[in-house]
Amino acid sequence: MRLTLAACLLLLAASPIRAANWPHWRGPHFNGSADETDLPSTWSTTEGVLWSADLEGPAASTPIVWDKRVFLSGTDIARDVLQAICFDRAGGKLLWKHDVARGIRRDHRSTYAAPSPVTDGQRVVFFFSSGQLVCYDLAGERRWARNLQDDHGTFAFNWTFASSPTLYGGKLYLQVLQRDVPVAGRGFADRENESYLLAVDPDSGRTLWRVTRQSGAVAESREAFSTPIPLEHAGRRELLLAGGDAITGHDPETGKELWRWDKMNPVKISHWRLVPSPVSGGGVVLLCAPKGSPIYAIRAGLAGLLGDADLAWKSGKVREITSDVPTPAFYDGDFFVLSDLRKALARVAPASGEVKWITPTPGRAKYEASPLAADGKIYLVNFDGQVDVLDAARGEVLNSIRMDQPARGEVVRSSVIASDGQLFIRTTRRLYCIGAEAARGTTRGTEPGAGKR
Repeated sequence: MRLTLAACLLLLAASPIRAANWPHWRGPHFNGSADETDLPSTWSTTEGVLWSADLEGPAASTPIVWDKRVFLSGTDIARDVLQAICFDRAGGKLLWKHDVARGIRRDHRSTYAAPSPVTDGQRVVFFFSSGQLVCYDLAGERRWARNLQDDHGTFAFNWTFASSPTLYGGKLYLQVLQRDVPVAGRGFADRENESYLLAVDPDSGRTLWRVTRQSGAVAESREAFSTPIPLEHAGRRELLLAGGDAITGHDPETGKELWRWDKMNPVKISHWRLVPSPVSGGGVVLLCAPKGSPIYAIRAGLAGLLGDADLAWKSGKVREITSDVPTPAFYDGDFFVLSDLRKALARVAPASGEVKWITPTPGRAKYEASPLAADGKIYLVNFDGQVDVLDAARGEVLNSIRMDQPARGEVVRSSVIASDGQLFIRTTRRLYCIGAEAARGTTRGTEPGAGKR
């Protein structure tokens, strides 16, 4: 049977447009954005909630979604256990949960369940700040497990280490950018602690290669809590690493350093640990220097040791835009920079650094979770679990919704995510699915697009 062009177009129009999964901490494009429509802007803890599920302890990790499953790392605070968890996205039923290791924290500030899991639709990988790295199939059968501290030495961090794994191009990547000398009893005492980028075979857990990542930073400024972010620009694939007073691009096949920019801390301030991950868009790579310092936009596609002439722009001395913890999003052609120190969200043009608008965050508590950008809206969440919805075009605050109040001494750091018309919000003791029932069938299962612009 032949169909006319008009009939084909009619069939396409009648077919549901499938949204992407959310397979990585920063989403399908590694930049905090999603190609979603019809996301909610109004709800409460009782209205507009498709389901919610109890959690047994706090964690800063962000949920990820693939097809009909929601994955997250967690803690059982009563049993002092780290967990890998999977829920059914349709109704919130617990599909499986596995104890991974005993001991959930080293201090009161955070737990070891800070890195977010990652999936490619064939497997899901969980990484914990205590070094445990474990892979399951989607049904919850363990494929392999190892501990990076056992393999490569104790993490030399003053704070609890956190960096999420990245699956890209058939490889699993992890970074450990740490001090070169021991701190608080952690790290090698008889030799230098090397910072490194690690590539792992996701099928077996076997190390494919490990490359040393050099740094001229000193003391705490060598510590980074960022995540490796893929970038595809002008036909070249690379991995972006930020930390140790520098940002570098690496060949994802070999780990070879392709370029480096290391001009953000020329006087070698010693307490500049770096938290935000890099983000790309509009032909530039954005690096957020810490502690209220400027943001730098480095031109993408360069090679070698770069200098200030290779910057597209940097934010001004007035520090109108800055970010100490949240990672910016790239959406609708612009960056969205959330400042936890200035307590403001700004929309910034990638080519010039022009600030199109800047809006004070409405919540009184601190914001450390990274922004979600989708469906013409920006979603933020603060320590108290207040979710703010802003109009991406104008910066207007559309709504502020108070989720459940965290227990004393606990804060919300997990970013809001979106998939198939739904929002997923993790508070300290509950996971919420907000929105209408997801479309039937499976969501599109393609590999995430690196640095989509």
